[in-house]
Amino acid sequence: MSENQHKAGFVSIVGKPNVGKSTLMNALVGERLSIITSKAQTTRHRIMGILSGEDFQVVYSDTPGILSPQYELHNSMMRFVKSALEDADILLFVTDLYEKYEEGDVLIDRIKKSGVPIILIMNKIDQAKGSQAEDKMKYWAEIIEPDHQIMVSALEKINIEALFAQLLDLLPVHPPYFPKDEMTDKPEKFFVEEIIREKIFQNYKKEVPYSCEVVVTEFKEDDTIIRIRAEIYVERKSQKGIIIGKGGEAIKKVGIESRKDLETFFNKQIHLETFVKVEQDWRKKDLKLKRFGYQ
Repeated sequence: MSENQHKAGFVSIVGKPNVGKSTLMNALVGERLSIITSKAQTTRHRIMGILSGEDFQVVYSDTPGILSPQYELHNSMMRFVKSALEDADILLFVTDLYEKYEEGDVLIDRIKKSGVPIILIMNKIDQAKGSQAEDKMKYWAEIIEPDHQIMVSALEKINIEALFAQLLDLLPVHPPYFPKDEMTDKPEKFFVEEIIREKIFQNYKKEVPYSCEVVVTEFKEDDTIIRIRAEIYVERKSQKGIIIGKGGEAIKKVGIESRKDLETFFNKQIHLETFVKVEQDWRKKDLKLKRFGYQ
């Protein structure tokens, strides 16, 4: 393919919380860039994963799950979704075997009126029984009115190659948007914060993980080791006690698990220090959200 036939474009992955958007992007990019847990609403930012070849560049955007905002944090998350819709050359609307349409969903209307190709993706087909996947695909196709549709299992990587081939067909002819060796638009500190936040979601229950934010305040790298200082913010003093745990055992476990994943991610020895602080009702305050990178 000649230089003037190079294809490049933005592919935005949208859908409700917990339908597998992050798992799908990681499968498409071939790297673990987004938080994956069994809990909903774990993705808070728009995370770009860049996949480049000799004659193509696909810029994927994993977005927060579409929800009705309850906090100012949720409003910021939905602004990330809106920007991803506006930038997209292709939209991947991800749903699964269990999700149902909610009447009056404004973002569904925006997706339908986006003016770009829409691919309806039925995820988690490895869990389907009988005609469940086909029936659910038909149900959503009538609502979304997509240009294309495909059934996948992002977790088991079923039909991921077929989806990628379809994306390459739909990409516009365009020079690359990013250097070919870049894999994401986010700095290294962002992925440190995301990995620690993932461990918090995995180790604590109920509302506590949703009340936490992680900020890396120090990141020093030399030839053999990366030294990291991270602050974990909670909204109430009682939550601080839960995060730390009896005798500091809970936060120690988070630190050990985070360090293990960070060493895999960076392929280098990690020295990690974590500190827990209280920032009352930070999810409701514009200034705090701006400081934490949400505005």
